[in-house]
Formats: sequence, C-alpha cells, structure tokens
Amino acid sequence: MDMWKPFAKSTRLKAPQSAILYDKFHVMRHLGEALDKVRKSEYAKLTGKNRKFIKGQKYVLLSHPENLTPEKRSGLKLLLAANKRLNTAYILKEQFGQLWSYKSEAWARKFFDNWKASLKWQRLKPYEKFAKMVERHWDGIAAYCKPENKVSLGFVEGLNNKIRVIQRRAYGLRDEEYLRLKILTCMLPPL
Repeated sequence: MDMWKPFAKSTRLKAPQSAILYDKFHVMRHLGEALDKVRKSEYAKLTGKNRKFIKGQKYVLLSHPENLTPEKRSGLKLLLAANKRLNTAYILKEQFGQLWSYKSEAWARKFFDNWKASLKWQRLKPYEKFAKMVERHWDGIAAYCKPENKVSLGFVEGLNNKIRVIQRRAYGLRDEEYLRLKILTCMLPPL
C-alpha cells in the first residue's frame, strides 16, 4: 500500500491480522522527490551559463541509467561531473535501490543503517527527511524482504483500476453485495 496514514490505520482496524507492505514504487517516489529538491536548490544557486547543466535534467536524474538513451546518458554524465552535490545525491538514490534485493530483514536493516550513516556529512536535508520517513515506516518496508511479499503490485493496481471502473458504471446503486460479486467475477474467463 501507499504510506498514507489512513490506509494503514484502516487496515489495522479492519484486518488486524494482516501484515502491511509498503509499495517500493511509492517509497522510491519519495526518494525521487528528495533528489528533485536537491536539483532545484542547486539550480537556484547557479547563474548564467552554469544553469544549462541542470536545466531540463529532472527526468534524466530520476530514470534508471539503463533506461536512458546514449544521448541522455552522456548528458547525465556531464551533469554529474559538473555538480558534486547532485552527483552525491544521485549516487545515494541509486544505492538505496539495493534495499529491495535483500532476502533478510536484518541485512536490509544493516544496509539502511549504513546508507543513513553516509548522509551524515552530506548536508542533504531532503535525504535526511526521507531517511526519517523510512524509519517511521520501517516495518512495512522491511516486510518486502520476505519471499512471499516479493510480488509485482502491477496486478493489484490493475485490479484497483477495474474496481473503480465497476464503481463508476454502478453509480447510484447502493447494493454492496452486488458490487462485491461484480468485483469477484470481473476476473473470470468469458463464458
């Protein structure tokens, strides 16, 4: 699930036996936002020709290097060589992605503690704020280490989309049992 407090609160209330697993896409999105704040602050410090290295590079910084075209990859290399703080922030973002590969919560915790310790002298406030957020949600993030939780949430997102479509089509109907049956049967093969 997303890390929105009402989601976790209602899950604990309605399904106290369930384990909460935070979606890695949403966690990484928060880290991407922290990187973008660093990019914006570095852009604001520069003037004139020096700004050209950072301008228009948001999505290049947020993309995985293997997804970049050779032209964008060379632009990223130039940007990272031109700005030390952005280089540090980018490397920290790429390193954090390793967290999702651990199969043991203890090793994941050790990795995160080392990653967080590497922030100490960097003066990257958005990253420090991100690390605090990860601390607050650690149980739901660490749950990803268990093999049974390493599932693609694309299926869940697709199912949620189907449910929203069914709800829109059933606008005005108040029968919750009918809605439940429609959701259960939406995945059945056609007759």
